[in-house]
Amino acid sequence: MKRRPRRTVPATLTALVLLAACVLITIVAIQLIMGQSSLIGYRSVTDTLHSTHWNDTAVLVAGGTLVLLGLLLLLAALLPGKPRVLPLSGDMDAGVTRRSLRHALQNTAASVDGVSRAKLKLGRRTIVARVRTDRTNTEGLTDAVRAAVDQHLDQVTPLTRPAMKVQLRTTRNAP
Repeated sequence: MKRRPRRTVPATLTALVLLAACVLITIVAIQLIMGQSSLIGYRSVTDTLHSTHWNDTAVLVAGGTLVLLGLLLLLAALLPGKPRVLPLSGDMDAGVTRRSLRHALQNTAASVDGVSRAKLKLGRRTIVARVRTDRTNTEGLTDAVRAAVDQHLDQVTPLTRPAMKVQLRTTRNAP
């Protein structure tokens, strides 16, 4: 079970651009059917297109922009994002969301004696814990945080266990 993130932003932007184009074309078509003067004149559009050459700067910039936008949309559709649900090991098809795992591990790291604040970043293959302490003697604190987070990971049992990195900062200067 690896639920991937939905590509809602590129899909929404594409849908809005297509909707705007369809609404504009529909308005112009209805105005032409009713015999009114249209919002966009057919003759002005055709005259502009006939006078434009392929090597004009505006055509090259518009073409390059559209190609770049198309490639970005294609990459967004083909490249997988970070999975939202991480599979757990075992016989059942179960998983844990990245957000809840990150919060649980962050609370575990913050509960270690001597830690005043902990922030955790859960990457694809690594966990980076940024720990802050008020102690002047920080000996063994990174090992204690690593052991607490490892123990919590042993309880959760993710299918792939990420590597652990602990970064320690002190708020006080050592004497």
